[in-house]
Amino acid sequence: MTTLTRPSLNAHAHNHQARRQKQLGMGAVYALLIIGSLIFMMPLIIMVATSFKSFSEINTYPPTILPNVWLPENYANAWNYQNTNFTRWTFNTLLIIAATLPGVILTSSLCAYGFARLEFPGRKVWFGLVLASVMLPPQVTLIPLYILFYNLGWLNTFYPLIIPAWFGGGALNIFLLRQFYMQIPRELDEAATLDGASHFTIWWRIYMPLSRPALISVTFLTVLGIWNDFLGPLIYLTSPENYTLALGLNMFQGLFITRTDYIMAISTLMVLPMIVMFIVAQRYVVQGFVTSGLKG
Repeated sequence: MTTLTRPSLNAHAHNHQARRQKQLGMGAVYALLIIGSLIFMMPLIIMVATSFKSFSEINTYPPTILPNVWLPENYANAWNYQNTNFTRWTFNTLLIIAATLPGVILTSSLCAYGFARLEFPGRKVWFGLVLASVMLPPQVTLIPLYILFYNLGWLNTFYPLIIPAWFGGGALNIFLLRQFYMQIPRELDEAATLDGASHFTIWWRIYMPLSRPALISVTFLTVLGIWNDFLGPLIYLTSPENYTLALGLNMFQGLFITRTDYIMAISTLMVLPMIVMFIVAQRYVVQGFVTSGLKG
């Protein structure tokens, strides 16, 4: 039977105390994270709770966070409210997303592959110009683009919101994909080249399958940008039947600003798909952003 000496007892007590301090530290970190997340989620909680309240309860004082009587019919009443067509506006938004997303993915990945793997004169200069365009406010190019689309006869159509995405896919998307492609070993390119593969084949059959996390990140950013885009549809769309959800919600607020219950219900319906999409794709989105920033 072995006995513990005093040094071993001291080491055991020290290790136990260290584990105890580590557990307390982790508990404090988790507590702060939970409190912080609740603070940031409070506007969302209030919006959802208000969407279930009656109009009279919203205007009572002192205000309540949770409704005394839950009214889920607020959503149906707001969706089918007079002079609104949220079904049509949702269809328009989804149509723009479906027509834009392939152009963004294909063209941005092609540009990124060129900057990551092709050697051509002025490659770094051109890539620097692409990055510089990220800092360019969209209002700077608004008037030239408006004149261009006016001369093409594209105003009050979806073309100004779709066609530009098929010419590069966006500087930020090019940057994210280029950084991801820089992580792929060049040995794969060399092996494919020895087998007679062209650059297009390498891009399509090697880089595209391997870059799924980065492509999901680009998809998420694109869908989120189109879903929340207000300036573009406001400038180029004039007919209410062509409105997107962002424009429709703005019109709804202007016409029925006193119906806070209906406004909160529509706002909840507009935010909910993006939250669900992020939860589903969160792992890939985080992985895409992390791996895209490892190498310059």
